[in-house]
Amino acid sequence: QVQLVESGGGLVHLGGPLNPSCAASGFSLNNYDMSWYPQAPGKDRDLVARIYHFGGRIVFADSAKFRFTISRDNHKNMVYLQMSTLKPEDTAVYYCNASFGQYNYWGQGTQVTVSS
Repeated sequence: QVQLVESGGGLVHLGGPLNPSCAASGFSLNNYDMSWYPQAPGKDRDLVARIYHFGGRIVFADSAKFRFTISRDNHKNMVYLQMSTLKPEDTAVYYCNASFGQYNYWGQGTQVTVSS
């Protein structure tokens, strides 16, 4: 059974760090581009970070540049998002996504709440 399971969300104070992770099962991440998409209430699910399967190229939304890092461990079938200097506007459910051609998988999301 193909699954993506996020964990590591939670409540953090303004300016603090949080490091959610995403565990894949039922398939190998090796050929997949891996991404994180936050979705705040009433808003669209927008890309915040992506790490490509080939060459490890990384892209970030402007809002995440210099604050977030994305990494992957293909041997452990894991993807990580390291967030720092968090702001209230970062509050959202963060979804992990795996994409490869016609294949597109989503996790159930992990809640990140930044208090001011």
